Amino acid sequence: MATITLKGKPKPAAKTRNAEGEKRAPLRGKGVSKPRPTLAKAQAERTEREERFQKTQQQRNERSAPQRDDRRDERPARPKPAGFKPERPQPRSEPFRRDDRPRDERQGRPGPRPGGFNPDGPPQRAQHGDPSRRHEHRDERPAGDRPPRIDQRRASNRGPGFEAPPRPQQRRNPARQVDAEDGDRLSKRMSELKMASRREADEWIAAGWVRVNGKVAVLGQRVVGDVEITIDPAARQAQSQLVTVLLHKPIGYVSGQAEDGYEPAVVLFQQENRWKDDPSGIKPHPNHHRHLAPAGRLDIDSTGLLVLTQDGRVAKALIGDDSDIEKEYLVRVEFVGHEVPEGTLPNAALAPEQLALLNHGLELDGEQLQPAKVSWQNEQQLRFVLREGKKRQIRRMCELVGLKVVGLKRVRIGRIPLGHLPVGQWRYLAPWERF
Repeated sequence: MATITLKGKPKPAAKTRNAEGEKRAPLRGKGVSKPRPTLAKAQAERTEREERFQKTQQQRNERSAPQRDDRRDERPARPKPAGFKPERPQPRSEPFRRDDRPRDERQGRPGPRPGGFNPDGPPQRAQHGDPSRRHEHRDERPAGDRPPRIDQRRASNRGPGFEAPPRPQQRRNPARQVDAEDGDRLSKRMSELKMASRREADEWIAAGWVRVNGKVAVLGQRVVGDVEITIDPAARQAQSQLVTVLLHKPIGYVSGQAEDGYEPAVVLFQQENRWKDDPSGIKPHPNHHRHLAPAGRLDIDSTGLLVLTQDGRVAKALIGDDSDIEKEYLVRVEFVGHEVPEGTLPNAALAPEQLALLNHGLELDGEQLQPAKVSWQNEQQLRFVLREGKKRQIRRMCELVGLKVVGLKRVRIGRIPLGHLPVGQWRYLAPWERF
């Protein structure tokens, strides 16, 4: 068994008792804890600290205070100037009330009394300097005599004899007044008589160019029976300056407003796109671009003659409800109705009874179509002549008989042919040309 020997001086054991043999309190840190002071000693120390603080503050104030010049006290007092000294207002014996009198009356001059009418008459007001009678007229009427305010806007608060005050008559624009008589609007009557379109008629009436039975017409006027309508020559002159444009629309342009990223055909109406062989002789003008709208439509996948016009009469003649102007189309088709031998042309695959249906007998949207003229132009191309223009009418008609349209071109409108007008170019409708 091994033995371990520790070298060095051993540390003495901690003393737990004092010299008298009494048990000592435990040590705190390296020293002995201080004994707690008594209450009297603690109060004395606190009083001493307060006295030192007060003395220090007093010395600091004396050093910071400015030195007083005793010679100033020897100077004589400056006499005060003699003048008006306003008197202090006396304390009020009654609660303050606002004086609503006019300024002239408050300053002592008589003036009109503001407010509503008093049948008994207001008492004579006191002068401004008499505070005892300042509010005398208010004290004469007790507050309890005033009736409570009633909101007569509610029907439940109105008495049996209540009558609403008359409202002021509304002023109207004389150009917008409409006669009380029944009848058609003047612009509609002029459109039926083919004098002008309704939009043009409204413009002429507003300009004062239309007379009814010798009197100048107003906008919105109605007419009954047979009336005499006269038009100023200035209106006819303005109408003669309206132009109509014939455009060979390419594929990929829409007829009306731009849609789905496709441009309208009217953007092609530029000087660089004018046909060099235009026979009209009309000189281009910036006003020709105003109110230029398509009279009829062509699908985005179709090409051919498109009419753009400023003249309402032309638009009414082409697309009006009672329009009977012919439109001629050349339509390239493929037969998809049933199985046919390879290499069979569409004109041989289409049965005669189906061709007869294209001429008359088909329905679209639940309505019977008007008679058409449909014949073969060649083995793969049909010739359509229509007097109506439903949306995608030719394509839908061909689908009903087993044909698929692969190309469509409008070559004539009324008496105006497309002719040799190149694709994407335009020309003016000549003054001697009529649809």
